[in-house]
Parts: sequence; structure tokens; C-alpha cells
Amino acid sequence: MTAPDRRRTSRVGALRPNQLLHTYGVGAVADLPNLSVVTMGLDRWDLKHADEITEDRLLAAVRARLGHQVQALRQPPHLPETSDVFAEWAKTGVPVGLFPTWLRCSDTRCNQLGRADAGYFELIHDMFNPDKVRYVHNCRGGRTTRPVAVPARFVLACDKGHLDDFPWQYFVHKGFVPESGHSLTLAERGTTGEAANIVVSCGGCDARQSMAQALGAAGVETLPRCRGRHPHLGTFDECDQRPRTLVLGATNSWFAMQLRAFSLPHGDDAVDQLVAEFWGQLGLLEKLPEGMAKNLMRTQKCWPELEPHGEDEVWNAIRRHVDSPTQTQQDDDEDLRTPEWRTFSGGDSYELPDFTTRREKVKPEGTGDWLEKVVLVTRLREVAALYGFTRIDAPEWGDSDTATARRAPLAAEPPTWVPCAEMRGEGIFIQFSESRLARWENDRAVGDRVRVLEPAHHEWRERRRLERDSWPGARYVLLHTFSHALIRELALESGYSASGIGERIYATTDGEPMAGVLLYTAAPDSEGTLGGLVSLGEQQNLGALIERALDAARLCSSDPLCAEHDPREHARLYGAACHACLFASETSCERGNQYLDRALLVDTLTSTGPGFFG
Repeated sequence: MTAPDRRRTSRVGALRPNQLLHTYGVGAVADLPNLSVVTMGLDRWDLKHADEITEDRLLAAVRARLGHQVQALRQPPHLPETSDVFAEWAKTGVPVGLFPTWLRCSDTRCNQLGRADAGYFELIHDMFNPDKVRYVHNCRGGRTTRPVAVPARFVLACDKGHLDDFPWQYFVHKGFVPESGHSLTLAERGTTGEAANIVVSCGGCDARQSMAQALGAAGVETLPRCRGRHPHLGTFDECDQRPRTLVLGATNSWFAMQLRAFSLPHGDDAVDQLVAEFWGQLGLLEKLPEGMAKNLMRTQKCWPELEPHGEDEVWNAIRRHVDSPTQTQQDDDEDLRTPEWRTFSGGDSYELPDFTTRREKVKPEGTGDWLEKVVLVTRLREVAALYGFTRIDAPEWGDSDTATARRAPLAAEPPTWVPCAEMRGEGIFIQFSESRLARWENDRAVGDRVRVLEPAHHEWRERRRLERDSWPGARYVLLHTFSHALIRELALESGYSASGIGERIYATTDGEPMAGVLLYTAAPDSEGTLGGLVSLGEQQNLGALIERALDAARLCSSDPLCAEHDPREHARLYGAACHACLFASETSCERGNQYLDRALLVDTLTSTGPGFFG
């Protein structure tokens, strides 16, 4: 992370590449030891050392949302670290800017509050220790060193993705902004940290306001309308929203909007896979004479990865790719799941660097007629791309007009690339029997349960003024609940934490029916994982794990409150589910712990009949 100022660029900290998609992406505020910074827009990034990632399916899905001007997926700029802190690597990184720009002196006898550029504070650089870059206040406070200036604790945000400094002068003067001579202090009077005990005062006119007046209904009356500011872009939009006060670092200040895709096989061996992966570059060679094509082949950016296979083998792979019948198949650019479902459920085994699978020939004991097949995914490559973000409320599932309107931009102009992260790992694919699921969906008890869950879904959207859309269906709720129950059991046996195991739900009855779950783990900083998850998917282990997961789901430690929960009462998107039995971390669940219900999975204390495993 690098922070430019008028004189030079300072290195102020370090983040993992994956954090730039999950936690501290474009527009997010990162809380460093002595600074608070916002990650700048994509038009500020230096792409010199930002490697391009090839994943055509994911790129097509991003283009469907952001436009066809998007040309590439790129990793964050990076160079290996050396001992020379003045070398090129120290100037390479993701640009950040100071936010909020209002600082407060940390000396409790001073508590000076002001803008960073108002002359009160000085920025101290430290090339050798980036964590010590800081602002200091020019007061001494009776000490030999100047006290550190810390970021002001409050900011403004609105649900259209805007973020702004808190209007301190406007707030303390109750709508009047003096021209000059009014210095402010921000002091905490009590020990509880409550907003009522935090007081902002003006030294020029003795005006005072408690921060309690900036929160809730009182804040609607005392705060100005949103200015439409995007600090990561340096722009202002027209906005008619009332902003709300957020504590700096609040989790609802930034929610990522991501797309994820698995690298699927395009050939039977490694060279065929590479040719298909880089077809965007190699496709220009197919109509050229062989000799000319081989000469131009060496000029392509992908040649270093193809060179070990030799010119002749690569040319033969190009001809095979042209003649392949799969070239004529056209998939929906926005549909990432159907091609994955076809590959996992097809039953073929693959032995490729980024996709290795093996179907279990024997079903686990005790699975009966509901289990169609189990596929062990020994090697898996996942690429995730960030294409926007929201504030205040998490993004909606899907691509509705409301979701698009709330999406904040990554760049001032339509972006020509988006940041991505590449991860590798392993997983277990479990396919349910379609005929068994169809019979269950037509059961009267299941229909009765759906008439409880579906109205709550529609009411939940109406309360948030979101457009009406279809309920995902009992099939999705069942598979999603099964996934969460099994993740908890796998975490106890595999050695991975529950937050490190992700899910991919394949559940639809429209068009090509799908019914399966992929539970996987992937890491951005390794070439794979340790095999602990795949070993649990083998037939001698999986049956007992599923049985224990279902037994645990039948009784929750919060029962009977959990089992009796009626989602219609408070417009919830889940039924019998809570933190004690099913909820998982944000990194695990693809739906934010929504659309879960133990009553559709097993019999509970208060429900008998609709459970698939009842």
C-alpha cells in the first residue's frame, strides 16, 4: 500500500492480495496502526507490475455487468521484497489516500480536532518502518515528543455508496459553518465510549454538541444531505439521500460485489488446456500457414507457459482446438454455474494442473437412494473478481436494477480491467438424486413449509423497497442447509477452520435441473492444500460424517426458540436456523446466512414431515 502526497510516495503498510477483494478493496477504509486510508480507484493504479489472469468465463460475466470495455482481469501490482527500501518494490503497490481527513490530537489535555491540511498536524515519513508513518500534533502537552494525531472516529455514508468526512463545523454550530477562527476539540467525558459521552466543542464561540445528536432519528434532523462524495475517486455525484453517521471501521461501510469462477477443463492433457486457456491470444494463428504461425507463436505473452511443450505440440493442440465440437457451444455469459455443474456431474475424471477429479465408485454407507454420486476434486483453481461494492446494506443476490443502482463504481470512467485474486485448493462435490428430490418437492408437508418461508422472502424485499423477484425455492434452501451442516462437521475432522471451507450450491429446476453442492477450500498463497478435505470425501469416511451432521441439525442448543422461529413475524430470510446450529462465516456462505431452514432438512422439535432426511 502506498500513499502519495505532494512531495513523495510513502509506503504505509501491507495487505494480502485476497484482502483487496474481501475486506480492503477499492473504496474501503483500512485502519492502519497510526493512519486510516481509503483504497483509491482503479484509474490511480499503476499496472506495470499487475499480472494479467486468464479466465474467459469470468471475464465474460464481468463484461455482462460492467460493459464490453473491460479487457482484462489483473492481480494487484506486486514486486518481491528486498532489503533495499529505496528499490522499485517499495514504490509498487496499491495507492491509498488519507481518509477521514479530519484528525484529533491523542493528548487528552489537547483533543484538537481539525483537517490534516489545516496546519495543525505534520506527516512523519518512515521508509524503514511503514507501520510508523503517522501524523503528529504540534502541541507538546508537557512532553518531549509530539503526540500522535489519530483519525476522527465518525464518518458519513449513504446507501448509494457515497462516503464523506463528518461535517464537524456544521454539526457543532447546528447548521451554520463559520469562515475562520473556530477551532474544535473532540473529547470523551466518560469511560463507556457511548456516543452521549463524546462531545465536540468550539473554542471560538463555546458551541457544544454531543455525538448522540448525530445518530438515529436525531441525526436525520441535524445532518446535511449527502454530498455524493466518492473519496476513492475524488468525485461528487448528485444524491438525494440522507446520510447516516458511521463509526470509523464499521463493518457496514463496505460490502464487496464479487464474481467467482472455477477453471474448467478444455482438453484431455496439459497442452490442450493451456491452448484453450490462452485462446484469446492464440486464436489469431489458426488461419495462418503453419510456418508463419509457429514464428508468431513465440511473440505471444503466453509463450513462456507454452514453451516447455514445443512448437509442434502447441500447433497440433491449436488445430485440435479448432476442430473440437465444443467450440460451437455457446453458454450464457452471466451463467457461471451451469458449465461447472456439467463438468462435476458428468462423471469424467480429469488429471490437469488446475483441475483434477476422481469419482468415488462406491457410495458411502447409509446414504440410501438420495445420493447420486460423489466426486473428489483433488486440484481446483478459483478466480474471484471485484466488480463493485455497496455501503450500509449488503448487495442483493442477483443482478436486479436495484442492485445495479446501489453499486458504487471502481473507477471514475468505465473500467477497462478489474482486480482479481487467484486461489487453489481442493473440494468434495455431492450430487443429489433428481428423482428423489422431485418427489420430496411435491410432498404436501414441504408445500406447507414453503407457504411459511416464501411470504417472508417477499416481505423482506418490500421492507427494503427492493423490486420483487422469485423465491429461490425449497430445493435451494435444502441444499444450502445441508451444506452448512456438513461444513461444521468437516471442520471438526479436516483440520481446516469452518471459515476456510467455502460452498457452491447448484440448485435449480429451470431449464437444466441441478441438485448438488461443492464444499471446497482454497488459498491464494499456495499451489494447493493438504488433502485433508478430499480424504474425508472417500466412501469410508463421508457416510459417517453426513450422519453426524444430520444428527447435530436435529437439535439446536437454542431450541425450542430456534425451531419455533417464524420468519413471517420479522420478515426474515431463514427459518429454523441460528448461530448455534447453522450460521457460518462470510467467507464460507455464498448467501450471507440467508435461505436456511433445518425443518426442510430433518425433523426438529416442532416440525415433522417436510424434512428431506426426516
